[in-house]
Amino acid sequence: MDIVVGVADMKVSNDPDAALITYSLGSCIGVAIYDPVATVGGLLHYMLPDSKIDGRKAQRNPCIFGDTGIPLLFKEAYKIGAQKNRLKVIVAGGAQILDQTGLFNIGKRNYTLVRKIFWKNNVMVDFEDVGGSVNRTLRLEIKTGEAWLKISGIGLKKI
Repeated sequence: MDIVVGVADMKVSNDPDAALITYSLGSCIGVAIYDPVATVGGLLHYMLPDSKIDGRKAQRNPCIFGDTGIPLLFKEAYKIGAQKNRLKVIVAGGAQILDQTGLFNIGKRNYTLVRKIFWKNNVMVDFEDVGGSVNRTLRLEIKTGEAWLKISGIGLKKI
């Protein structure tokens, strides 16, 4: 059963029959985490790096922003048994899609934020596919921890 993670959304699960999937990662970042011992997975699809631009919006939906969504993803996974030292971490997205001139650099800023948060919290990334100018789809199977990345114009690859 696919559980769709929308834009500015997050889901965690320990249901072995579930798979978390998010579509259209352009400048947005998808962060997937998986604990193979607890069989717990989580997936976040955030749009913007910094919640300081709209504190009210961040309170209503912390998953819009990386600085509020990433900690929430980890906390929710811990609540159902995940442990930090066992997590497999995947990062995808951060492309330059609508901003071809690079004026806003949302994709790069989103990626810089996730790397800063992970560095400060001693989280290692097991796989990443970021940048460029293509959309990505990320899928994480809860039973096995297998992850798949579909890249526009390139195809599907197992991570």
